[in-house]
Amino acid sequence: MVKGELAIRYRYLSLRLDRRVPLTVGILLVVTLLAMAIHVGWGEYYIPPVEVIKTLVGSGQEPDYAFIIYTLRLPRTLVAYFAGIGLAISGTILQGLTRNPLADPGIIGINSGASLAAVSLFVLFPSVPLFWLPLCAFLGGLLVSLLIYLLAWDGGSSPIRLILMGIGLGAIAGSLTTLMMTFGNIYDVSQALFWLSGSVYGRSWEHLQILLPWIAVLAPTSWMMAQRLNILHLGDDLATGLGSQVELQRGWLLLISVALAAASVSATGTIGFIGLIAPHLGRQLVGATHEGLIITAAMLGGAIVVLADLLGQILFSPIELPCGVVTAIIGAPYFLYLLIKNR
Repeated sequence: MVKGELAIRYRYLSLRLDRRVPLTVGILLVVTLLAMAIHVGWGEYYIPPVEVIKTLVGSGQEPDYAFIIYTLRLPRTLVAYFAGIGLAISGTILQGLTRNPLADPGIIGINSGASLAAVSLFVLFPSVPLFWLPLCAFLGGLLVSLLIYLLAWDGGSSPIRLILMGIGLGAIAGSLTTLMMTFGNIYDVSQALFWLSGSVYGRSWEHLQILLPWIAVLAPTSWMMAQRLNILHLGDDLATGLGSQVELQRGWLLLISVALAAASVSATGTIGFIGLIAPHLGRQLVGATHEGLIITAAMLGGAIVVLADLLGQILFSPIELPCGVVTAIIGAPYFLYLLIKNR
């Protein structure tokens, strides 16, 4: 075992964590809970964070607080948090698979495919129950990812070809989304436009119930496949030499990444750059080993989306900025910085 690592072995599961991971995750958890308490209390009817915590643990005395928190604000906060987790893990997987620090579900077209499918559902079938939105978004993201994989195939799936094909197909999907809205009903189009901006405004327990099963199943699955992702990150030749079934494992991990991104997009719309920023910050905190990186990036992604939504409410109050706009304002300069840094 390498110095500075913790070994976890249970039956067929063998993982190694950097010793910085438990402390980092603990600090991030405290910061996130504090941010969520402030987020839940913020609004026209302000509730102090202490009162939010008291109400959530059952010792609050104000019945109005309970209604506002549980009915109006807590679902929005939780949807933002879990969507951030999904996007962050998706980006971590993609960066590991492509061995490229600029990979992100929004940049290589997965979010665009999911958005195209979701907007098509909004415009063509506005009366369809909300339950079908994540599945529709997943199918759209899956279709784009399959096209990326097939077009990038040349005796194998080169990471750089995956990224280039993804950028091109993402641009096509974005154009088709715009075209779809051109022919839609004005009410449905305005709803789709607001959704595309990446907002958690008005999110309810129904949205959380749709998003949560995807995160609850796929986040632990991605963590358990972290060791395989470490091997793939070494390169195809070396991974094959170590006995890894490269294309099969890459396909499974890509499918998990698509599902996480699509489920998150279906709940919040297109929130960009989370899958780019969170893995980078995670690597600076706990290193590049994916067992610890996936957990840390997930915590960072959830916290970033919650804080972005909070900033969107505060900066130009009473006007609210969608959290997707805030993450774009932060993420676009960060992306340019990474481009310059990595040449």
